[in-house]
Amino acid sequence: MLKYESVSELVQAAEERGARIADLVLDDQAEAMEVSPLELYEKMEIDLHVMREAAKAGAEEGQRSMSGLTGGEGFRMTEYVREKNGGLCGPFLGKAMAKALAVAGCNASMGRIVAAPTAGSCGILPGCILTLLQEGVVAEKDAVMAMFTAGAFGMVIANRASIAGAQGGCQAECGSAAAMAAAALVELMGGTPAQCADACAIAISSQMGLVCDPVAGLVEIPCIKRNVSGLMIAFSSADLALAGIGAKIPADECLDAMREVGDALPASLKETAGGGLAATPTGRKLQKQVFGS
Repeated sequence: MLKYESVSELVQAAEERGARIADLVLDDQAEAMEVSPLELYEKMEIDLHVMREAAKAGAEEGQRSMSGLTGGEGFRMTEYVREKNGGLCGPFLGKAMAKALAVAGCNASMGRIVAAPTAGSCGILPGCILTLLQEGVVAEKDAVMAMFTAGAFGMVIANRASIAGAQGGCQAECGSAAAMAAAALVELMGGTPAQCADACAIAISSQMGLVCDPVAGLVEIPCIKRNVSGLMIAFSSADLALAGIGAKIPADECLDAMREVGDALPASLKETAGGGLAATPTGRKLQKQVFGS
């Protein structure tokens, strides 16, 4: 049985078995949960369907958050990508950004999402995987399996560092999601387990110290847009690893550093809305707009 206490454990176990991390984790979790691998796969398949529906709901023109602070970002990005042939980042990444915004917007409007690993970072993994599916880059079965890889890295991050903004800042939410997605992307594109670990490490190091400062204490500003930033870091980290540009600091050491940085952050920068953007004049004004004085 895997302990999910280190990335090196995942890599070593997969290399010894000559298998993808996804296959290793599927069998391990099926045994731990006392269900068949097929039953567990079908449950993950449902999660992919929920992600797809969330992306669809969040892309609707009239989508608004419950607070009224945000809404329509997924729709506007989708229209921009269509009208401008993808814009500066091109059609593929443009569509991925639109999906990340849509899923995060669906969450803000109390829609059904998959926390991957949290609600605040829910758009990053779907934005990556659903776009690969939509563009015909990968098959649906491989996309579902990649979610097991993402989940395995997420469990290690949770055990070794944190996935909670209230404990580690946004590096623990969007940072963790980007790392999970980066590892999954590498495996989807035929990378090795070691390259998955490199992508995870690069993504973590790229968002080290990111604070959690939600305006009015709501998972909307700047959270929704940070899902796009995390998505872009996931893609770039995966490409770096696939190109053979390894992480100089091992993934487990990156996670240890992430935990230490999170512990060092003041409480005002850990989901309390007491600092950062939440404490700006506009942030305070928006808080009063939603909750009054």
